[in-house]
Amino acid sequence: MSHEHEHEHEHEHEHEHEHAQPRPPVTALPTASLAVLGSPIRHSKSPAIHAAAYTQLGLDWSYGREELQAADLKSFLAGLGPEWRGLSLTMPLKEEAHRIALVRDPIAEESGVVNTLLRLGVPAPGGGSAWAGFNTDVGGLAAAIAKAGLDATRTAVIGSGATAVSALLAARRLGAEHVEIVARNAAAVADLVARFCDTCEPGTERPLQVSGTVTSQEPDRTGAAENSAPQQAAVPTLVISTLPGQAGNELELPEALLRAPLFDVAYDPWPSPLAERWRAAGSAAHSGDGMLIEQALLQIRIFVAGDPATPLQHEERLLEVMRDAATPTNMGR
Repeated sequence: MSHEHEHEHEHEHEHEHEHAQPRPPVTALPTASLAVLGSPIRHSKSPAIHAAAYTQLGLDWSYGREELQAADLKSFLAGLGPEWRGLSLTMPLKEEAHRIALVRDPIAEESGVVNTLLRLGVPAPGGGSAWAGFNTDVGGLAAAIAKAGLDATRTAVIGSGATAVSALLAARRLGAEHVEIVARNAAAVADLVARFCDTCEPGTERPLQVSGTVTSQEPDRTGAAENSAPQQAAVPTLVISTLPGQAGNELELPEALLRAPLFDVAYDPWPSPLAERWRAAGSAAHSGDGMLIEQALLQIRIFVAGDPATPLQHEERLLEVMRDAATPTNMGR
């Protein structure tokens, strides 16, 4: 789903992607509107992060926020004017966005999750504009975990929703041998085990082992056990929590998890309740700010170049600007 009219340039730029052509200056692109959609959305850092990035890129683009429920997404898209270029999506819109997207990138296709919509220049079959769907959560989370120096070999994922799917695939991308899904919803745990156990990361032949642990107060935990691989006996090397900020307050967790470093996708509030529990146990806890920045960079590549694999110019400086925008003490967290 990359742009077919990508231009070549004489100058080269330093970047970790050695085989991708950096994008030329984009100041000629027209004014565009973008936004992050979801609920709750009031404290999202995405508007500040994206606005800073577009200013750095010399783009006169606006990026706002809209409180929206999944049932209203289709009508919201139908009402957008031609100036709308793309959208970021958070809870609870990611599965509905997957259903709406006319075409999807391979990660969105496998995960069933779309967190980025890019407007296409063609009409949708049922009328209105068509949208391309992407999942930047997987790449963003994998990049943040790698930059934090964490080991995903044996990963436990807390939660069973859309972000948990992306966390599982991020761990697989980082070379995980085993992923344990830890959640209260036995049916959702069993579904993730069935979908992803024995799958391989594209380009590799080593199957991922996936099993499940149900942490509800219910005495019957057989729903996941009957459909899961044998649970990993060893302490995990990494725990990824995909729960909303306050959801970890009363969650029952195996003690072994508290001995591994935690990467918590939550960042509001920080430290999260789970991070406090990890720190009290003497273990490290990393906030979701890193994932937020890295997946936003992939979204910006999509909105500018149409392709999350197409690097922009001077991305290291761009990332610095985005991190600065995410961290001011006076901004709502």
